[in-house]
Amino acid sequence: MSTNPPDLRPDLARARVTETSRDGQPTIGMVSLGCPKALVDSERILTRLRAEGYGISPDYSGADAVIVNTCGFLDSAKAESLEAIGEALKENGRVIVTGCLGAEPDYITGAHPKVLAVTGPHQYEQVLDAVHGAVPPSPDPFVDLLPASSVQLTPRHYSYLKISEGCNHKCKFCIIPDMRGRLASRPAFAVMREAEKLVQNGVRELLVISQDTSAYGVDIKHAEDRGHRAHITDLARDLGSLGAWVRLHYVYPYPHVRQLIPLMAEGLVLPYLDIPFQHSHPDVLKRMARPAHTSKTLTEIAAWRDICPDITLRSTFIVGYPGETEAEFQHLLDWMDEAQLDRVGCFKYENVDGARSNDLPDHVAEEVKQERWERFMEKAQAISEAKLEAKVGSVQQVIVDDIDEDGIATCRTKADAPEIDGNLFIDEGTERLSVGDIVSVTVDEAGEYDLWGRLG
Repeated sequence: MSTNPPDLRPDLARARVTETSRDGQPTIGMVSLGCPKALVDSERILTRLRAEGYGISPDYSGADAVIVNTCGFLDSAKAESLEAIGEALKENGRVIVTGCLGAEPDYITGAHPKVLAVTGPHQYEQVLDAVHGAVPPSPDPFVDLLPASSVQLTPRHYSYLKISEGCNHKCKFCIIPDMRGRLASRPAFAVMREAEKLVQNGVRELLVISQDTSAYGVDIKHAEDRGHRAHITDLARDLGSLGAWVRLHYVYPYPHVRQLIPLMAEGLVLPYLDIPFQHSHPDVLKRMARPAHTSKTLTEIAAWRDICPDITLRSTFIVGYPGETEAEFQHLLDWMDEAQLDRVGCFKYENVDGARSNDLPDHVAEEVKQERWERFMEKAQAISEAKLEAKVGSVQQVIVDDIDEDGIATCRTKADAPEIDGNLFIDEGTERLSVGDIVSVTVDEAGEYDLWGRLG
């Protein structure tokens, strides 16, 4: 990847739909902003609409109305959402707003009073009601009212699999629990049923997402139903039996996470953990009210690597959090030297309306945040470059994401999640490859974030 967060927006997606609409069929467009969890919401909304006879338009001009699924996590994300709403209004004129920013309807209508309706996050029925009001359904019972296959906003060979909504934590910089509520886990059998259908339809990689994946099932007391138990270890084992790659995102470093690592060593789950550490210094983590602020993360990392030496660790961090001293920031840099994380993103702290961190003392000056971000990314980039250089000469299994008109294949190794991590490129002998193939590649060259290789 040529850039790294925070300026990467991985989950902006407009519906990649190639179907043609019949004459007179009402059509809906979709713009999906924010995290993969919002992307899943967008897919579910479009799937429900298609089941009711609506066509899905891949652009503004072909749609009778446009749904904008917004992000409201940071002020910059709110601004981006307002910009997307404005663009949809300009290009189409009939816009329904949903998603996290929809929890603040006055904020949206104050900027864009002409939107048709505003609904909050994962309020599927309210979105459908708004669509019905704006664009009444007109299904052809012989053509449209069939069981709808899922509308995917990701390529056909991978799919996000949401296992829960909400979060029980009260991190001071985060307002997600206020917008999406407390943890609400899906029954394990329902998750498995969805995963089985996805794999049957050609999905080769399942990306497990939630706000706190390691807490999955806590709210329903790890209930067992129809042979499946709602615990992340059991769920990971069950998903691993389906034969697809299984990648775990947003895993908090609780002690029981260690139980997942043997599944990675056995090959049931990809040897990849996405863990939002956010910082290393215990005082900063305490000011953040992080749930694992007393955890000895370096000890846990060493234990994970002892069980599964090939494990890839990805994380995100915040620099310039209120009260962060130079000594606390240096602690983070030193921690990075020891932790040697494979994939890292970094964000400069910013206030968010409603977040408790806004009221903390000793906010860090913007120029200091920028300087620390640059130092952090320089450190992370050097670690990434060295780790990738060590892979030159190795044989890696990769999944093919794209093959361009020049025959250059964009692939990902087991160490790379789509959009947020690096890629492996193959520029020769790709004639026999197809998107979604999983093949072995010998690594020839490494860069700061990407690899290049040859088949065989």
